[in-house]
Amino acid sequence: MRILLLTHAFNSLTQRLGAELSQRGHEISIEFDIADSVTEEAVALFRPHLIVAPYLRRAIPESVWSRHVCLIVHPGIPGDRGPSALDWAIQEGVAEWGVTVLQAEAEMDAGPIWASTKFPMRLTKKSSVYRNEVTQAATSAVLQAVQRFESGDFLPQALATLSNVHGRLRPLMKQQHRSLDWQRDDSATVLRKIRAADGFPGVADSLFDQPCHLFDAWPEATLRGTPGTLIARRETAVLRATVDGAVWIGHARQPDGIKLPASRAFVAEAAALPQAPLDNWWRIDRPTWQDIAYEEVGAVGFLHFEFYNGAMSSAQCLRLQAALAWARQRPVRVLVLMGGTDFWSNGIHLNVIEAASLSGDSAADESWRNINAMNDLTLELLTTENQITVAALAGNTGAGGCFLARAADQVWAREAVMLNPHYKNMGNLYGSEYWTYSLPRRLGGDAARAIMRDRQPLTAQRALEIGFSDVCMVGDVPAFHRAVAQRAAQLAQQADWSDRINAKREARARDEAAKPLAVYRAEELAQMHRNFYGFDPSYHVARHHFVRKSPASWTPRHLAHHRELGWVAP
Repeated sequence: MRILLLTHAFNSLTQRLGAELSQRGHEISIEFDIADSVTEEAVALFRPHLIVAPYLRRAIPESVWSRHVCLIVHPGIPGDRGPSALDWAIQEGVAEWGVTVLQAEAEMDAGPIWASTKFPMRLTKKSSVYRNEVTQAATSAVLQAVQRFESGDFLPQALATLSNVHGRLRPLMKQQHRSLDWQRDDSATVLRKIRAADGFPGVADSLFDQPCHLFDAWPEATLRGTPGTLIARRETAVLRATVDGAVWIGHARQPDGIKLPASRAFVAEAAALPQAPLDNWWRIDRPTWQDIAYEEVGAVGFLHFEFYNGAMSSAQCLRLQAALAWARQRPVRVLVLMGGTDFWSNGIHLNVIEAASLSGDSAADESWRNINAMNDLTLELLTTENQITVAALAGNTGAGGCFLARAADQVWAREAVMLNPHYKNMGNLYGSEYWTYSLPRRLGGDAARAIMRDRQPLTAQRALEIGFSDVCMVGDVPAFHRAVAQRAAQLAQQADWSDRINAKREARARDEAAKPLAVYRAEELAQMHRNFYGFDPSYHVARHHFVRKSPASWTPRHLAHHRELGWVAP
């Protein structure tokens, strides 16, 4: 079938659905929901058999839903209605939630139901639940609904005919529903409220007596202070006391500003707080905020790095490089880079770079520092000689993060992960992280150029098929971690481990003799220098709009196939 994906943005769920439906033989085109007239035009051009809306912020026009079956993905259980479904579920601490695929009608979220799926709710932030449980449940439900539609004999169920419906109409969650009372709220309440707003819109509050929105909250079990006071800082986060403990605040956004690490949003104020460094920084599973950690199990070392949204600033790259250099000296045979739960890495930190342009610094200079720090980190991984290295992707990864991962000897990805191994969407950015070395040697020159040119996301299964990755594993994040640990232990125990290490060293020596890594880096950085400092401002414009979350003015042509010149619906 021809299926039009109508969406507010090309987010992780839209990417996953597009890829999954394409793999099942459907012809997919995408249109951003910008205006009724644009949606109507897309429908007229593509003439879809079915319209699926994974992520909308407004209603589909009646001129479309009255003439075509439009399936809405709602992140709520059957009967739940309203624009803040996931927010209410997290803030109220429900044990189980779900996704419903329903047909668009005049009344919002009240159309007949084509499919639904439930899942247990984790105690975590909204953006994490969305990228994991919601995305997985939505994928299953949409695939089932599409199959039912294609069969032609399925009758969707009207909400009124369903028994045992627990969902109900909910209003838009406003800041008055999210407000914090630091003199009364315990840590669990503060965490729930900030987590329910994470990603968007954040909780309106203050830091250092200055208004801001709070994001990225983590519990602290040991440190204490007067409720409401800021009592410490650690790397990018600040610690605020509650009535029964304290909560780390990782990110904040000031009025008319952009979301930044808390210590970067309030540079001078945060610097005056006492530091709370971690003794034995590598220890893991402590009840506190920790963005880099390390553990050893037998002959395997695991390096974890949990960076918000997968963005890696210059300072974070340098800290991770130092941790990797330290881990390389450990007596282990296999070294696994675990990344974080939601993201492995998305490369350079565009928000920190944008902030440089707002504080009297240079965005071009910070871009240059950041890409060089990413390259130094990548080089540390590429030149690891005494261990077999593995990039274990439990979460999505994109741009430079993909090529940092590909610098490892092996890439193991969870089945639900989406990869975006390209740069051009960010204002024709050329990219670095030694991709001109690592990608062609895995895929060949033509396939490498096609990936960069086409700018399409890859499922983990597709990445395996084309040779970008080495293993695809099923299961949720905990199951993936268990499988990675088991597979890494087996790899460390193999009788030919020494032969593998010797072969790795010999291959690196041959490659270096043929063309040194320094030459690849210099060639890539020459292109990046033009992106950052040249006459074409495309990268800076694209970064500005990305960071500011500017509404899209059009759908990129590599997504909207129905807008290609000469395209005619069969």
